Amino acid sequence: MLIKKPSDIKPSEITSESVYRSRRRFIRDSGALALGMAVGAGSSSTLSAQDGDSLKARAPVNMKRTPPDSWWEDKFATIKPAPDSEPFFTGETLTPYRDVTRYNNFYEFGMDKGDPFANSGEFKSDPWSVEITGEVARPGTYHLEDILKPVDLEERIYRLRCVEAWSMVIPWIGFPLSDLIKQFEPNSKAKYVEFETLLDPETMPGIRSRFAIIDWPYREGLRMDEAMNPLTLMAVGLYGDYLPPQNGAPMRLIVPWKYGFKSIKSIVKINFRETLPNTTWNDLQSREYGFFANVNPNVHHPRWRQDMERRLPQTLFSRQYIETRIFNGYGEHVAHMYDGMDLARNY
Repeated sequence: MLIKKPSDIKPSEITSESVYRSRRRFIRDSGALALGMAVGAGSSSTLSAQDGDSLKARAPVNMKRTPPDSWWEDKFATIKPAPDSEPFFTGETLTPYRDVTRYNNFYEFGMDKGDPFANSGEFKSDPWSVEITGEVARPGTYHLEDILKPVDLEERIYRLRCVEAWSMVIPWIGFPLSDLIKQFEPNSKAKYVEFETLLDPETMPGIRSRFAIIDWPYREGLRMDEAMNPLTLMAVGLYGDYLPPQNGAPMRLIVPWKYGFKSIKSIVKINFRETLPNTTWNDLQSREYGFFANVNPNVHHPRWRQDMERRLPQTLFSRQYIETRIFNGYGEHVAHMYDGMDLARNY
């Protein structure tokens, strides 16, 4: 394993953010990821900005999952650190690990924010395969190990903005989605990329719930130029560790200028198609959830405003509200893709 988590670690123990930042500098200097860090549970207090001045409250990864095979450890042995500048770095306060892994929307495990952590104990992410279909030269079903072999993992620190008006800042580990797309050689008819989440009622109790509102499996999609944008990331880890199930193990999408529901989790199918794909939330309520889902403070959700957001963590007596930026602050790098579009209609 990349990071060891002894069962007798004290909940009061925490890892300082300076250690995390020093690790990133070590990776930059030596090209090797430090192994064997002991990580403990901490409070969900707010961190300082990404300069190592304060503490990173961190809880153990949800260990109710099958440990990855040795090839995962080899892949994580060398990770390129995020540069200390935009757009792959924010300079903002990191959301504590505990909050990142225990406050989630993943309805396959339940509707409440704590359900994905609490209900993912039977989920298995290894072995894993992804079906590639549609307008590509190399369709087929591929083991995740084969998909990851030719790519280089890197760290990116992105803002995550939920359509529910809360946000986080997360250090992801992954690789550009464009690197995956190039492996399968899409043809000129491939205008969109469609994604599908695992459908497994046995390990995902939310699917079995009579209160479920989603037509499973969960589906999302991007226009090809969005998928090929350098910011679009296929993530396989966070905070230097493997993705836990509640965060979309073993592989999920990250599209930082769009609302979080576009960043589909636990991907098992990728389809390259000529026509606009149906997507889960757009099908469920198109008036509230558009296909593009670009973060836009000027286009409000029918039931709440979008010009302000709650930056997590928060407590009953302490809430931080900040102004929402167009394209979640990444407009310089993505706005050109929407030139001439009415963003109030194409939301």
